[in-house]
Amino acid sequence: MPPLEPPHLDDRSFQDIVDETKRLIPRFTPEWTNHNVSDPGVALIELFAWMSEMVLFRVNQVPDRMYVHFLNLVGIEPFPPSVARADLTFWLSAPADRIVPVPAGTEVATAGENPVVFTTNVEAAVAPPVLVAAQAVNGDGQALDVWEDLTVPGASALCFTSTPVAPGDAIYLGARESMGGYAVRLDLSARAEGIGVDPTNPPLAWEVWDGEAWVACQVESDSTGGLNKAGSVLLLLPPRHEPLLVGGVLAHWVRARLMRPQPGQPTYAASPRIASASIVALGITVAAEHATTHPGELLGRSTGVPGQSFTVSDSPVAQRRDEEGVHVVVRGRTQRWDEVPDFASSGPTDHHVVWDSTTGEVRFGPAVRHPDGLVRQHGAVPPDGAEIRVTSYRTGGGVRGNVGARTLTALRSGVPFVASVSNARAARGGVDAETVAEAKLRGPLTLRTGQRAVTASDFEALTRQASIEVARARCLPASSSGSAVVRVLVVPQVRTDPRTHRIDDFALSAELFDEVADALDARRMVGVPVEVGTPFYQGVSVAALVRTLPGRPAAMVRQRISDALTRFVHPLTGGPDGGGWPFDAPLTATAVAQVIEGIDGVLAVDELQLFEYDLRTGRRIGGGRESIPLAEHALFLSADHRVVVR
Repeated sequence: MPPLEPPHLDDRSFQDIVDETKRLIPRFTPEWTNHNVSDPGVALIELFAWMSEMVLFRVNQVPDRMYVHFLNLVGIEPFPPSVARADLTFWLSAPADRIVPVPAGTEVATAGENPVVFTTNVEAAVAPPVLVAAQAVNGDGQALDVWEDLTVPGASALCFTSTPVAPGDAIYLGARESMGGYAVRLDLSARAEGIGVDPTNPPLAWEVWDGEAWVACQVESDSTGGLNKAGSVLLLLPPRHEPLLVGGVLAHWVRARLMRPQPGQPTYAASPRIASASIVALGITVAAEHATTHPGELLGRSTGVPGQSFTVSDSPVAQRRDEEGVHVVVRGRTQRWDEVPDFASSGPTDHHVVWDSTTGEVRFGPAVRHPDGLVRQHGAVPPDGAEIRVTSYRTGGGVRGNVGARTLTALRSGVPFVASVSNARAARGGVDAETVAEAKLRGPLTLRTGQRAVTASDFEALTRQASIEVARARCLPASSSGSAVVRVLVVPQVRTDPRTHRIDDFALSAELFDEVADALDARRMVGVPVEVGTPFYQGVSVAALVRTLPGRPAAMVRQRISDALTRFVHPLTGGPDGGGWPFDAPLTATAVAQVIEGIDGVLAVDELQLFEYDLRTGRRIGGGRESIPLAEHALFLSADHRVVVR
């Protein structure tokens, strides 16, 4: 059934009012015979019609106004803005020889007018790291202690012990203390024995153990040519760095692991050797957010009546942390009142308060008269004269905070021994506040589901609402998934260039997994188990022979075709509408040819074949085909298109 259209209380237009007034002239003023536009009286009529049309426009807004008030009554309010978050690396003026703290609340901004300000969330400190162990571990997990080879003059340690070297071989360097979040420089002395690799792109992965898995470090620079010459490797370590027992030695490990080479990438013909290794800390990475901290405020004093409200001095207010909240001071004693989304479940003695993030309003429980005539208090009432205070709180948010990489460079206040600051990756997570128009569209959907996950569309809608990092969601009901478990497949937002996307970019982070799982667990029906995962990503490689128009550079046309194919066969930008490749839709050579023929400079597509592609091994599977069916609950992902232009 289509939605009910709001009525127009008066649908007359400007011309309707002018014509109606002119028709009344003979009745009331028959002596007025000149009704032309040039007559001054007609000009007055048109002025009256224009003013009347403005009044009617405002009158016709009444249904919308009542609609918004209705949404407020049922508890549907616009979402507040979300703050963007970024990891800031504070670079020291010299390698750390003592503990260097970075206080919580340190502000960093973009350069130029109207800067975007980020504030660190926690206090952090960097201390001088010390290497205490080294192990060479092969792909089967067999470890060889090489610490003595790195510390004895004239000796050298073999990095990879397999013969020949094989993917999975690694050299482990162990530190005494955790280096979580550090920016470290590994100074290595090596000889050019690891021949065969491209020194600018060696097949190495630098990783640390975070307590659950090996996590990749960000390599800022590597002057060792793939462990083949004396130089240094500058790494940004993840925030968690936990000890692990390797070869009987407990240490905090950093490892360089040999990867399977990409297509066309050479690998080692022999293992490199390292004669010595040392490590220094050059900085520390701290989580920050696009928010400004405001000191605690006295909002006022209670009058002892139900339903009181107070407003903080600035808004919108960022999502509160554990240490932020509302305090009620009674006779010198401070009580922390718990923040709740509403007072529906609050009793008369519950110290509950609602803090509206959008408006900054702090509300206490109302007294509600029920059908039996009794007035029940929902939430306790602060005593008469009690002080109402809020702790320090943060304001900010919006898409403005999604600044690019290496743009947060201006320290707003000096930090001892810190020379500079930057963000290695772009900030993410900032979302503007929901507009009234958007809330009006969301309202009916919310009322239909009742914020309960029952149907497949309910699960998908709630998954998308769980986090701004969810790009797409697909629910497989228990009946269709072949089990009693409801499976929800999540495609995360990947905001980098689609041409750089790899299968690992679509893995769910632990934070996103927890957000989605918690949101669905709170709204699923009792006894319905829910499993959160990702789709199977099916690689596709296109081989095409293309003719170009005369005078068009072949390299330019080839690049345009490759870029278009990458975007077309993609989980986020693919498909006919550019909203992501649809589930259950096959890929055909006809559709791909249409994409290529739409590229400027293409005259014709002479030959075209589609190949399935193993995204892990980097190899095509089987022969060329005219059509590739999409596996159940899978999505296509572009890989290694081969375009020949003539």
